[in-house]
Amino acid sequence: YCMVFEGTTVVAGRARAVVVDTGDHTEAARAVALAARTPSAAGVQARLQELTRKALPLTLAGGAAVTGLSLLRGAPIRQAVAGGVSVAVAAVPEGLPLVATVAQLAAARRLSRRGVLVRTPRTLEALGRMDTVCFDKTGTLTENALRLSRVAGPDGTVRRAGDPEAADAVRTAARACPRLNGDGGGRPTHATDEAVLDAAGDDPAWTQEEGLPFETSRGYAAAVGREGGSGPAVLVVKGAPETVLPACADQPQDTAEVAQRLARAGLRIIAVARRTLAQGEDAADVLERQPSGLEFTGLLALADVARETSPALVRGLREAGVRPVVLTGDHPQTAHAIAVDLGWPEDAVVVTGDELAAADRTARSRMLRDADVVARVAPEQKLQVVESLRDAGRVVGMVGDGANDAAAIRAADIGVGISARGSAAARNAADLVVTGDDLLVLVEAVREGRALWHSVADAIAILIGGNAGEVGFGILGTVLGGAAPLSTRQMLLVNLFTDLFPAMAVAVTKTGDPEQEAADAGAPLGTAVLGEPLIRQIRHRALTTALGATAAWLLGRFTPGTERRSTTMALCAVVGTQLAQTLADRRDSRLVQVTSLGSAAALVALVQTPGASRLFGCTPLGPVAWTGVAAAIALALAGQRALPGVEDAIARYWPKVAERLPVETPGAVPQGARG
Repeated sequence: YCMVFEGTTVVAGRARAVVVDTGDHTEAARAVALAARTPSAAGVQARLQELTRKALPLTLAGGAAVTGLSLLRGAPIRQAVAGGVSVAVAAVPEGLPLVATVAQLAAARRLSRRGVLVRTPRTLEALGRMDTVCFDKTGTLTENALRLSRVAGPDGTVRRAGDPEAADAVRTAARACPRLNGDGGGRPTHATDEAVLDAAGDDPAWTQEEGLPFETSRGYAAAVGREGGSGPAVLVVKGAPETVLPACADQPQDTAEVAQRLARAGLRIIAVARRTLAQGEDAADVLERQPSGLEFTGLLALADVARETSPALVRGLREAGVRPVVLTGDHPQTAHAIAVDLGWPEDAVVVTGDELAAADRTARSRMLRDADVVARVAPEQKLQVVESLRDAGRVVGMVGDGANDAAAIRAADIGVGISARGSAAARNAADLVVTGDDLLVLVEAVREGRALWHSVADAIAILIGGNAGEVGFGILGTVLGGAAPLSTRQMLLVNLFTDLFPAMAVAVTKTGDPEQEAADAGAPLGTAVLGEPLIRQIRHRALTTALGATAAWLLGRFTPGTERRSTTMALCAVVGTQLAQTLADRRDSRLVQVTSLGSAAALVALVQTPGASRLFGCTPLGPVAWTGVAAAIALALAGQRALPGVEDAIARYWPKVAERLPVETPGAVPQGARG
């Protein structure tokens, strides 16, 4: 049986349909439900929310610690509370909600220049985590332009296309191609029929009376016609060997072996057979029944022309740690051979549509988890493949250009449509649309998605790490001086110069680090980038910022000058240390250079302008003070370089120290004690 879905285009024939479902139970409603599904919680936004939840208690704790320490040192309540508020203000990363958004929009803009339109910017997060991508083979990895390559006759002899002795099998196959019109004047749209008809040429002696187009569920196409207009009616059939050959009464014993040999060579195999209708047999009734008693005519082997860029695409994805999976209706051996030609390994794992149909959802996920090729897959099974891969824990992309790919494209984590040759349904269901013909841009899109995670991680490190350093400096300054060194206005000024423009510049800038790209291959970026590495980066930035600020503040206190001078030096060191770290991390980015140096220049101008400086509780600095600030920044950067070595040394020697520590065993009598 066939199903007709809303939006289906009828290209040939007539049919009568029965409505079997309406409303929420239709496939159209299912597509709408998939479109409205809740995004995965493993994205950048989810990690930002998690970091915000963790940072909020620390923010309150930092402010409370400063207030409590100030009160213990005898500071007035108003001053103590003001110091706690200033530290709490420092701990709030104002730019954090914007980081992911601006990074996504910047990445989408860069991809648009490469011919990839991003319809949903949040998809780029999933693109960075994608580890499996499914390709509809025909029309995507191949040209969808089949050509007849070999013909095997009833005796098993394989001949080249065009050989006169192969003409009978080719002619019979061409007659089995249903025409759009009953008089045979139309041309079918199926790629296999086009290839067969092109190889056979004109056949004016044949008059087709009834035709049955090819369907995947049926496995063959058939027609009934007459030669010369007055001859006996003849049924001609062409289709999959496993469907047509069992219906033949006289097939040679080695036919299946010949078909397998041709399939192993990467050729699409079609079996051709015919039968003369008996007197009184109705053509329509014959086509409705399963064919039987056929006379085997031959095998046709067609080659599907691969696109020039397909091997490079497959190789690039595999090098990036993304597992490509090809979905095709070909015979398993044919599909395996074509996949190897396109760049898959010789030991590529092949799963068939029949195996998937016989398995439950759990078994399908297990079979597909490490599959490379899915052969004999029906159009409706593509959705099952995508959903089963997601059930197996894969982050799945689906690339297709046909209307029958739309459901799978929508169900995938990253749906990719092809504008140049794709259907409107596939484009409308896609998250990314490739506007050109070259799918190699998908490799660049994967790199862009991964760079997005690193850009966001670096921006988060600037925001949270710098603020954590400011909180640490506030607590340390309160311990040493009895009050928070920087006021609320000064803390807001610090965040303005360090959080807003430089952090946003880092978020929109691609890293472009080859070593980083190699390390990302196959990595679960949600934890690999925004996990322990980010915590380490935040820790290093916090310690560096606190060291630079404390050093400048102490230099100001122990050199001649007012208290306002020392706090101004600390303010400049806090900003300068963070800007210097940002410049060191992204020294090749012109945008980061401009924003960092511009922020530094604006700070110097504000501090050196008497009226503005006084407004923020600062004072203009002289050469000695600026030299002290520069020295503090240099000391902090030197300390940052030494931090990894110090941490490694601690990690290396701490287990040895722990082994030497005395361990009390519950219930044991201490040595030397008497009972």
